[in-house]
Amino acid sequence: MPDPAIPPILPPGRVPGHRFAASWLWRLLPRGMRRRWWLFRLPDLVVRHWPVPRRRRGLVVVRMDGIGDMVLFRGSLDHYAEAFDVAKEDITVVGCKSWGAVAGEVFADYRVLAIDEHRFAKRPGYRFRTALAVRRLNAAVVVCDQFFRRAMMADSLVWLSAAPRSIVALPYINEPIRGEFTWYLSQVTGVVDTGLYPTHEVIRHAAFVSAVAGRAVDPAPPRIAWRDRRPEIADGGPYVVLNPGSNEYGRRWPLRDYCAVARRVRDRGLRVVFVGSAKEKPDWDFMAEFGGDEGVIDLMGGTDLPGLLDVMRHAAAVLTNDTGPAHVAIALGAPTLVVVGGGHFGSFVPYPDGVRPPHARFVWEPMDCYHCFWRCPKRATDRDSFPCVAAVPVDRVWGELAQLLSERT
Repeated sequence: MPDPAIPPILPPGRVPGHRFAASWLWRLLPRGMRRRWWLFRLPDLVVRHWPVPRRRRGLVVVRMDGIGDMVLFRGSLDHYAEAFDVAKEDITVVGCKSWGAVAGEVFADYRVLAIDEHRFAKRPGYRFRTALAVRRLNAAVVVCDQFFRRAMMADSLVWLSAAPRSIVALPYINEPIRGEFTWYLSQVTGVVDTGLYPTHEVIRHAAFVSAVAGRAVDPAPPRIAWRDRRPEIADGGPYVVLNPGSNEYGRRWPLRDYCAVARRVRDRGLRVVFVGSAKEKPDWDFMAEFGGDEGVIDLMGGTDLPGLLDVMRHAAAVLTNDTGPAHVAIALGAPTLVVVGGGHFGSFVPYPDGVRPPHARFVWEPMDCYHCFWRCPKRATDRDSFPCVAAVPVDRVWGELAQLLSERT
């Protein structure tokens, strides 16, 4: 009797609630495709049918997403070798250039092909060269277990690999892109429904690998291996990392609130290290708030990605917005507090029971408008924080952070 904890792998035509079975005529002249899809169609067809004169071998895993999503996925990858009966060295992760600099350590024992996901989706020449590299892997199996994904990037890579066996997770689909997903998913060999929204990503990954392994695989807290290298900051006492940035302005807890927390950290006798990319650096001199205090260090735009991991790994605690480095800090084992909004609450943060490690905490302000998918009409400009993020009180954040610091010492 089938185990209800293990989702089935279904052919595209038998996925409940969807019509992924498409005729050859519809695939020849599909409706609902964007202009860019038609632009790429001929070169993609050339790649798909490119001859590779050697035996098919190995597994390609498509991971076209950010560093936080990659971290949440990383634990499930270690089940793939047994589930697909392949050696680790025959597994290639096709991932993003944005986190390629840390792939050598994070994906030790695996092969990684890191590509520029934005150029792949927009530039025909780069897309052709990159797609050909994927095709030349000549994989026997290709998988993609992303729930939130873009068909023109992730699903097209699955198709371009031309692997005879292709298994993908059922994605989140909205109407403007339904045609693209229908076209690609009509041609895979298996689809796995990993759960209704807003199932947490780690639970989804466990469900997917359970389906292909044929046995229940328990979800586990995210964890990544990383070097033990001294961070490139001046000698001194313990420090707390503050990460006030995010790719989306709305997810940024107000910087003045971060500064207020920083002053309390200093009152406690700890140093403060601000981190973030150069693009996230504010347009006002926030360091002036601290009057030249040498215990407050500005590293925003001053570290590369490996250097950022070094800094977070050795931190007494990390305070961060809901963004990729939040998951990285947790996976490194650093005591981490994440300020959470309601855009897709529960899908990525907060972590559910059984997945949340003791050193990770989350703080949020409940509102009736949660699950807006960050399409918020309530802020004055697109550079303001989302109201659900800005509403989280400084006192509550400091109380949680202070408790984390007490537990650390």
